[in-house]
Amino acid sequence: MNGQYIERIEIEALWNGRKHIRWDLQPGVNILSGVNGVGKSTILNRVIMHLLDINKEGRKNDGVHLTFFPKDAKSVDFNVIRSFDRPILSSDLMNKLTDTQMQTELDVHIYHLQRKWLDYQVNLSNRMVELFTSQDPEAPEKVRELANKKSHFQDIVDDLFRETGKTIKRDQNELYFDNYGETISCYKLSSGEKQMLIILLTVLVQDNKPFVLFMDEPEVSLHVEWQERLLDLMVDLNPNVQIILTTHSPAVIMNGWSDRVTDVEDIVV
Repeated sequence: MNGQYIERIEIEALWNGRKHIRWDLQPGVNILSGVNGVGKSTILNRVIMHLLDINKEGRKNDGVHLTFFPKDAKSVDFNVIRSFDRPILSSDLMNKLTDTQMQTELDVHIYHLQRKWLDYQVNLSNRMVELFTSQDPEAPEKVRELANKKSHFQDIVDDLFRETGKTIKRDQNELYFDNYGETISCYKLSSGEKQMLIILLTVLVQDNKPFVLFMDEPEVSLHVEWQERLLDLMVDLNPNVQIILTTHSPAVIMNGWSDRVTDVEDIVV
């Protein structure tokens, strides 16, 4: 049985056994702060590796203990977004890629999300067809609501990218952009645009299902206005996402998220 979210993180023997971390989480947004070197990314990475291990092999004695909701859950649906747009160095991975436009890790992330975006649209279409053929008197309104989910996401992206003249081409199944009359792929976006697109797409394609999203300093490459809007946009696209992130940026919490911030030193017991 999958959990809906993580209620508590406990890590033992962190940093050569000198610290024990206990962090009680909220179902929604959870922000971990602290000075450089205090261990924010280490905590996140230990939890992510633990989740990968238990999803593959069952619980392991690695010093990480998680409490899920509901209590009898054995695992949780989760995703990870990292911030740095590093070049692809693996020759094996390069040989497997069919699109030569992909040059960086963010490009690979976008490639996989494109597949999920297509699946998301197919699922929406199937649900709309079911509603059209049903006897539900509220079917027309429900169909409009489903269609609006996709267009709402597109409107958000168009608004974010407006200053650089990019808008989503809505006659395409895959994500392409019109840029002052030229059609460009997602791989031609800037690092910041790719980062924002990846975050919003990851949240959207979960289709309002509960899941956990880990992000390590997601503000990297995002300008300040986008940092301020980031959490609001994510929760808007999927109110059921549990966000666990690290950040250095005050802008990320400016829109009313300061009460969701936990300092690393406050969870050392």
